[in-house]
Amino acid sequence: MIIDDFPRDLLMTGAIFGIAAFVWAGWAQERPPKPGIWRVILGVLSLGGAALAGVSLPTAIRNWELPTAITWGGTASTWYVIVFWIEIVAIIVLAIWATRRRRGDLIAPLVLAVVGIHFIPLAWVFVQPVFVFAGVLLTVAAAVAALVPDRDAARSFWCGIVAAPILLIVGVSCAVIAFGAL
Repeated sequence: MIIDDFPRDLLMTGAIFGIAAFVWAGWAQERPPKPGIWRVILGVLSLGGAALAGVSLPTAIRNWELPTAITWGGTASTWYVIVFWIEIVAIIVLAIWATRRRRGDLIAPLVLAVVGIHFIPLAWVFVQPVFVFAGVLLTVAAAVAALVPDRDAARSFWCGIVAAPILLIVGVSCAVIAFGAL
């Protein structure tokens, strides 16, 4: 499910997914359930994301001359830029929509859904089927988070407590395979 043809891309995936796990675990701190253990778990997930990025990024930089699935000016890079900008515009539009509807509680699930959906076309851009797996799981997590009652915890908690481990597992898997391929 993870193709090791482009170790540099896998290392960057580890770094980016690590940063994303850090961010989602942080956003989940907005209002977790009452037992304080949730804050500790979220802190551990944040540290795990930071550690993954801290290990993956320097190694990716040291191996920057390795081949990549994206050649700038080619079809893959064009699709990457298109998907990136669609994602940014969709997040902004959905956040404005949710705010105007006085549904700020839906911003985190909407953002997570867009992030999850954007990984699906990127699977072809980066030649990484694991992106489809991650994208589907993140999108399902977003849908569930949008539907659960938010009395005991913010919807951002449900997004982060599910998204951070998914991102860490996929990111660590990519990084481990990259280190093995170097």
